[in-house]
Parts: sequence; structure tokens; C-alpha cells
Amino acid sequence: MDDVLAIILGGGRGTRLFPLTLRRSKPAVPIGGKYRLIDIPISNCLNAGLRHMFVLTQFNSESLNTHIAMTYKFDVFSSGFVTVLAAEQTEEGGDWFQGTADAVRQGLRHMRRRSARDLMILSGDQLYSMDFRQMLRTHRDSNADATVAVIPVAEDQASGFGILKMDASGRIVHFDEKPARERLPALSSDIPGHGPGYLASMGIYIFRREILEEAVSNPQLVDFGRHVIPHAVPRQRVHAYVYRGYWEDVGTISSYFQANLALCQPIPPFDFYDGARPVYTNPRFLPASKLEHCTVHNALISEGCLLQGADIDRAVIGIRSRIGKNARIRNSLLIGADSYETLDEMRASQAQGIPPVGIGSDSIIEGAIIDKNARIGRGVHIVNQAGVKEKDGDGYFIREGIVVVPKNGIVPDGSVI
Repeated sequence: MDDVLAIILGGGRGTRLFPLTLRRSKPAVPIGGKYRLIDIPISNCLNAGLRHMFVLTQFNSESLNTHIAMTYKFDVFSSGFVTVLAAEQTEEGGDWFQGTADAVRQGLRHMRRRSARDLMILSGDQLYSMDFRQMLRTHRDSNADATVAVIPVAEDQASGFGILKMDASGRIVHFDEKPARERLPALSSDIPGHGPGYLASMGIYIFRREILEEAVSNPQLVDFGRHVIPHAVPRQRVHAYVYRGYWEDVGTISSYFQANLALCQPIPPFDFYDGARPVYTNPRFLPASKLEHCTVHNALISEGCLLQGADIDRAVIGIRSRIGKNARIRNSLLIGADSYETLDEMRASQAQGIPPVGIGSDSIIEGAIIDKNARIGRGVHIVNQAGVKEKDGDGYFIREGIVVVPKNGIVPDGSVI
């Protein structure tokens, strides 16, 4: 994989993940209690021996930059790197990225400094574990100009994806972005070991270098899914790589929430416990979590947590979380905290009527996401009993029926949401 360069797309404003993207870029959004979304594609690369990576981003990139700098450090005898490329003003232009392909086009001047036979394009907001060596083997064995990773999807899901039709050799002969239901019969493929079905693009591509540079040089082709791939299919040798593992696009609040809670299952669909394919992240050197008189069912408890008399059921508890006596956490995601408050800091906050960081005693949290450093007071009920689907409240948001308390948010004692 030394002759492959990975390009990880950080996405745009991340409006579908708002308010989690209020102060951070999409790849920096935490997942699984202790990781960030960017750790998934980077770990897939590292596990495949791919150590040359650019991350393209333009919104709220400070948190992402810090995480990458603190986590992915290669020794002086290695040529490996993970470098963030943010949108920048140059003599050629000062526009922000207009799409995924435009982002690559604007970053080409940096990428050309690295020799590579093939370029791999990855997304920064997906949860999956893929051996990129197998996809590269398929790409080169078929002598493809470009290869698209695809996954079988059910008919009722197909209209939400870019659907590709492939022939018996694995070559893609047609591409339709989010096709109408009546178009689906013409897009069915004969999938080996599966039979007739629909193949959805995963937003993961490998291009021969010269083919990619030619494609993104056209300023009218600004997005891979909507422009570059449909333009390439009738003109180039574009092949499919059929992936059969777990894959989830966590680009919305609902999909992100469900992907996290699925990790609480006895046998989760995504395996963070695979020693052969570890997921890397910042080694924070936190102490073990401390649980006093707690009841815990089907939950993930990250490092450095302080839980006292809490009742937890199907929840992900992030790093440095503090949960008070008799608090009840159900079907929820707590992202945790950046640091511990001292006793003096807690007293100073309480003197101003501000709760400490964490979940206060006797509070009930159900079906919610509590972002980092949030302060939930005593006796707070966050349950969305009315079943509200969308709302911007005072110190909270509701998206797709899920209550989200944003980063550094404050919910005073006794509040009911």
C-alpha cells in the first residue's frame, strides 16, 4: 500500500448532524464513548498498511486538527503522515469547497508532492471495518480506471442511495443517484452469492492517479456521487467492489444515535473488540471508571467515569462522565467531558446557579444525546414525553425525536424537556 494515497473527506457544514457539529467538524464528532468518527477511516487505512493520508475539511476544524496531532504520530524513520488540508485562499482562487470532487481538486497541489499510483477517496462520517487491500486487489486485477465500493441494500432503501448496475465481469454499466422507485427494476444486478438485488455506492472509491486528476480538473464536476462517477461510467473502466460487512452512514442525528446504541447489543454489528483490526484513538491515559452502587444493563462505560448510585440501561457513557445518585439513563448517549472539574470549580459554578459538568442526582435521561461538557442539574427530566420531532429549545434541540443537549450546554435543576 506504499503506492496508495488516501484522501478522507471531512464533509461540509454537517447540517444533518447539527448541533453536534455546532463547534466541531463532522469527522471530529465522538462515537463509541472514546473515539471520533475520523478514527474509523484512519484505522482502516493503518490496518491495511496505508500510511499516507490527507484529511480535507473546512468547517470548525480546530478540534479535528488537535485530535489528529495528538493521536497519529509516526516516528522519524517512517514516511507515514495524516495531514489536515483545510480550504485555503490561493492565487488560483479563494472559494470554499463546493463539493467532494472540488475539495480534491483544490488539494491537488499538495497531493502532487506525494508519489502514488492510486488514490483512495474515503468519507469521514461512516462506521465500518474494511480491508482496503482486498479492494485494491480487485481494482488492479480488473485493470480498472476507478473502483467503487458497493453494498447490497433492500429495495425499500435503494431510493436513498446512489444505485449502480454491474455486469457479469463486475464492471459498472449504469449509475443512478437516488433513483425513483419506478426506476429500480432496470437497476437490479446479479450479485455473486446473493442473487438479483440492488448495489448502493458506499462513497468509497479508488482511482488511478491520472484518471482522478483528469476528472477533478473539470470544474463542472464538483461532487463524486452526483457528477464524477456518473460521468466516468460510460467513458472509463469503472468496476464494483462488493462489500459484505457492516456499514453505516452516520451523517444524520438518527443514524448516529442508533449506530451508537447498537454497540450496546450483546453481539454488536460493529466490533471494536477485534484485536486484529483495532480502532486507534488518542491515548488519554485516564484512570479506570469508578462505579458505586450502580445498576448497569447493556451499556458501554468509557474510561475515567465517576458514577454514583446510577441506573443505566442501553447507554453509551463517554470519557470522564460524572453521573450523580439515583440518576437514570435509558437509551441515551453521553459523550462525556474534556476535563475534570475540581471541587473548588464545582462550588464556584453552584454559587452562580450553574450545575457541575455531568448528570445531576435524581435526573432521568431517556432517548437523548448529551454532548461534551454539558451541565445537567439535579432532578432534570429529559424524556420528550410529548414525542416532539423537531424543535430548537432553550439550551437544547430536538432532531428526529431525539433530544440533543449541545456541547457546553446548561440545563438547570428541575428542568423538564
